[in-house]
Amino acid sequence: MSEQERQLQELESRFPPVSGEAFAAARAQVLASGQSVLQSEGGFIVRVFPDGRKQRLRPIEAPTPVTPGTTFTIR
Repeated sequence: MSEQERQLQELESRFPPVSGEAFAAARAQVLASGQSVLQSEGGFIVRVFPDGRKQRLRPIEAPTPVTPGTTFTIR
């Protein structure tokens, strides 16, 4: 593996934790501003309010199990 490939792989490995932190910070910021957020929970789309209340909005399909490295073609 070349040095450039190794550096690229190292950078790519940082994306999941950093994106998770950014998402959590944005969610907290929205809730702190008094707005609600939508999330998937227990097979439903749920609206979460700043005071912690939750409102089930609609059922959703179960998630598709995925094996890491699997490629899906979306038509």
